Formats: sequence, C-alpha cells, structure tokens
Amino acid sequence: MTIHKYPKSFARFYDVIYHYHRDSVDNEYFRNEVIRTKGKVLEIGVGTGRLFMNSLNRGADIYGLDISENMLEVLYNKLDKDQFFRISRQDIIDFSFDFKFDLIVAPFRVIMHLLDKKEQIQAINNVYNHLNSNGRFIFDAFVPDLYYLIKGYDNYVDFDGEYEPGKKLKRTVTSSPDLINQIIQVKFHLEWEENNETKHDEWIVPLRFFFRYELEHLIERTRFEKYRIAGDYYGSELNQKSKEFIIICQKTKAGKP
Repeated sequence: MTIHKYPKSFARFYDVIYHYHRDSVDNEYFRNEVIRTKGKVLEIGVGTGRLFMNSLNRGADIYGLDISENMLEVLYNKLDKDQFFRISRQDIIDFSFDFKFDLIVAPFRVIMHLLDKKEQIQAINNVYNHLNSNGRFIFDAFVPDLYYLIKGYDNYVDFDGEYEPGKKLKRTVTSSPDLINQIIQVKFHLEWEENNETKHDEWIVPLRFFFRYELEHLIERTRFEKYRIAGDYYGSELNQKSKEFIIICQKTKAGKP
C-alpha cells in the first residue's frame, strides 16, 4: 500500500480549514451515530480529532487510529494523557485490537485513499472482523461530478482566511483525473504568513473515486451481509441530486462464511 501521509504543515492547519469546509456537512451525522451507540466505537482516520474529541467529551467510549504521525501529534496535544490509550497509529488494512466494536466509522473519504481493489476488500473485511454481532461500519465517498471530474480544478482557492488573528492562510487546489484507473490526483498548495514572511508547502495525494454499482459490488464481495447506501447525511435515498455516498454496512448475528 502507498501511504499518503499528511505533511506537518497540513496537519497544523487542518482544523482551521476543515472547520470551515466540513463541520456543517458531516460532523453532526457521525457524532449522532457515535453518541447513540452504547458500546465501543472506533474512528478510522481519526486525524486531529475533529469528530473524536467532540464525541469523547460527550461520553462516548471511542477509540481512534490513523496512519499519519503528524495528524496524531495534533490530536495528542488535545488529549489528557490518561486518554492516550484510545489512540493508535495503525492502518485500516491490518489494524488490530484485542476487543471488538459496536460501531466503526471511517468519515471524510478514508476509503478513497485505498487505490487498489484488493486493499479495499482486505480493509473492509478487517473492519468486519473487529465488529460485534449486529455491529455497523459507516463510511462515505463523494458522488463523482463528471463535469468537474474531467475538467479538474486549476489553482482553485478553497480557503482564504486567517489561522490566527492577523495571520493569513490560503489553500489552493489543482486536480487532474486518471479516468482509466479512476484516480484523481489532487495537489494542495498552502501559503501562510509567519515571522514576517510568507511560507509555502505542497502536498499531492491520489484519491480513488467510486460509482454506485461499483460500491455495491465491492461490499457484496466482502463478508458483510447487509448494507445500504444513502445519498446524504440525512439518510435520504440516492437520487440524481445526491452529492454523497453514505455506506452503512451491518454484521448480522449469523455472519457470512
């Protein structure tokens, strides 16, 4: 597996940018799913704790894993030391715990970082093996917009603000598609003010995009017995206006051989 880690600068500014972009989109949905789960919960791709900290503070028995040391470093700085046991640096493909969960979530495109179908199946089956009977796995992906998929983005400014009072931060996005391999190459460019100078950093990450029936075939090749794909974070059915795939998989008591 090719691991695409967040650089230190991106981890540093992650909360500022994604509080603006994502909190109003998906945070309430995943938080509600976590809070209403009575048993243990695992967040895959926990990152800087955008969902995790809110859930933990509300009493959830939640654990988190991520492959990025830089992202986890930000999260550890938010946590009391007696809660460090909840966080680990592991991969979705081969993570391991000696206990199981009632809910596992992989929010904000985690599955799209898996480019190879063998890795996707291995990862989803690993999740299955870590669920209790009737446990659920929820992950998301975006519905490809064919116009922007093909056209791509060329130095599109998706954030232009401040990370601290009086200190400017701007992020620019450029993307290009590989249609045969269903991959989008996304280049992020950061520009920020610090110590009376302007600093820059770039990060290029490939993302695997999915279509509806491909997702259905993928889940049906795994050990999960039941699943549903919603079209938004309110649980609506998929339709022509859907922008999101919300995939809810369930492990039944019997299990699939």
